[in-house]
Amino acid sequence: MQWDGWFRLPVASTAALLVLAGCGSMSKNECLTVDWRTVGYEDGVAGYSGDRIGQHRKACAKYGVSTDLELYQQGRERGLHEFCTPANGYRIGARGGGYAGVCPVNLEPAFLTAFNSGHQLYSLEARVDNTVNRINYKRQELNRAEYGVVSNAVAAVSSDSSPQSRADAVVDTAKLAERAGRLKEEIRQLEEDRVRYENDLEAYRSTQPPIT
Repeated sequence: MQWDGWFRLPVASTAALLVLAGCGSMSKNECLTVDWRTVGYEDGVAGYSGDRIGQHRKACAKYGVSTDLELYQQGRERGLHEFCTPANGYRIGARGGGYAGVCPVNLEPAFLTAFNSGHQLYSLEARVDNTVNRINYKRQELNRAEYGVVSNAVAAVSSDSSPQSRADAVVDTAKLAERAGRLKEEIRQLEEDRVRYENDLEAYRSTQPPIT
């Protein structure tokens, strides 16, 4: 498949993002039965950065087990060759994942092109979702404002209300009606944005390969 276009993230963001957040490295049993080549391979396939070995070293030092850097690097290199494919880069980007700058120089350009294409898809989807959420929130606000207008209108003409209460209700009604008008305009604009963003998303999707 062809990967057309280069949707580059800001350099700082691309370099700093992690594919996976590393928490607890290795248990005592894992350290005592470790195959460092396998550990390196698994870390490579997962896209961990090079300092992951430092976490293993710290974890296993507690049990008197030292790391074998050469075996680890051999395994990690194999794992990175599986991680650093364009298909995997696209899949990670499309799911909103990050990239820690771990791919070898000969594999990184194709990986990054695909990753950034996937991330563009993720960004377009997020823009639509965010707009829909904003519309829903504004509609809830509008419902509350319109309910307030009705309630205050009733209070303004009620014989059970004091003159001051009726006067306050009239003022509140005017403010809520103004607020409702602004919300309707904001919702109208957001609806236009939503349609435009959905069209952008569908147009972009039509150029992209299926995610596997």
